[in-house]
Amino acid sequence: MKKTVNVGIIGCGVISDIYLKNLTTVFKNVKVVACADLVIEKAQQVAEKYQIAQACTVDELLDNEAIDIVVNLTIPQAHAEVTTKALMKGKHVFEEKPLAVTTEEGKALLDLSAQQRLHLCCAPDTFLGAGYQTARKIIDDGWIGEVVGVSAFMGYGGPESWHPNPAFLYKTGAGPLLDIGPYYLTALVSLFGPIKNTAGLAKKTFSKRTITSQPLYGEEITVEEPTHVNALLQFHNGVQAQLTTSFDVAGTTLPNIEVYGTLGTLILPDPNTYGGPIKILHKKQNAWCELPLLYGYQTNSRGLAVSDLAAAILGQRNPRTDARLAMHVLETMHGIKIASDTSSIYSVESTCERPQPFELGMLDGIIR
Repeated sequence: MKKTVNVGIIGCGVISDIYLKNLTTVFKNVKVVACADLVIEKAQQVAEKYQIAQACTVDELLDNEAIDIVVNLTIPQAHAEVTTKALMKGKHVFEEKPLAVTTEEGKALLDLSAQQRLHLCCAPDTFLGAGYQTARKIIDDGWIGEVVGVSAFMGYGGPESWHPNPAFLYKTGAGPLLDIGPYYLTALVSLFGPIKNTAGLAKKTFSKRTITSQPLYGEEITVEEPTHVNALLQFHNGVQAQLTTSFDVAGTTLPNIEVYGTLGTLILPDPNTYGGPIKILHKKQNAWCELPLLYGYQTNSRGLAVSDLAAAILGQRNPRTDARLAMHVLETMHGIKIASDTSSIYSVESTCERPQPFELGMLDGIIR
């Protein structure tokens, strides 16, 4: 019986390093056999660092019949094109978020994967980490009673202060909502199920941004996406949430996510991480209490969903990051912008299954 699945990486930029580190050392059901990049030197450097057999062009990787899963780590604006090519070559695909720049592209990818009878999965997979798996069990087990509402906040001064090439994060298909929003919205859908309606307000605070990181220090970026976005969300199960994503905030003391229940309140960790802490205040308590994490994957475990996809292929089940979840999140994000532009409430047409939780006590390196 086959125990490993061959993986090819397309896109050897900043985010690829942590994926490759984990896929070559942590997850035992995958084997990275090739990597590709538009700049072949990048692929060669990655291949040498992680002892990958082949560094090649994108077309050469897609033509490699030994590869079962393509991991698409290109910039958002290239996601649809690269994923389409991979699916047409008969490869299962896992790609970085968002699923696509537009909902039309996202729907086309879902249709194509169904036609090809291939799995299509999408980041983020941070909700599979110890923090949000523990939070889900706490909520499902009724520790804070019936959930009434949620407050979520992400705000900092923007990626131009640290990213070596941040311009694409202000282009169409990015900005704080489409770049960071998927972490928050995916985590919330994993906890409460699909979203029914949304409303929003969005604005572009600065039309230009100046890069203060190296090596492009001093260069200007033309901003195409809103950089401060507020949203209201109504879930099908009745939970209400408010979400703020911003690249215009100097600092904040707000929790990333707070969940308000009839019996208590939970403070949840940054959904762009895999661990904790998780804090609870119960009506019967006088102080906040930090809760232990009950699952594995407490550190940066990017690649976890690739391993889960491999396990799904080997075990003939559905992967936990099925792209219908990412499509639902993508439509919701565009719905927030549409609601802002039209001063209306947007009804989300798509839906998805709430992802299957891990078994209690799931250990690092083991995917079931």
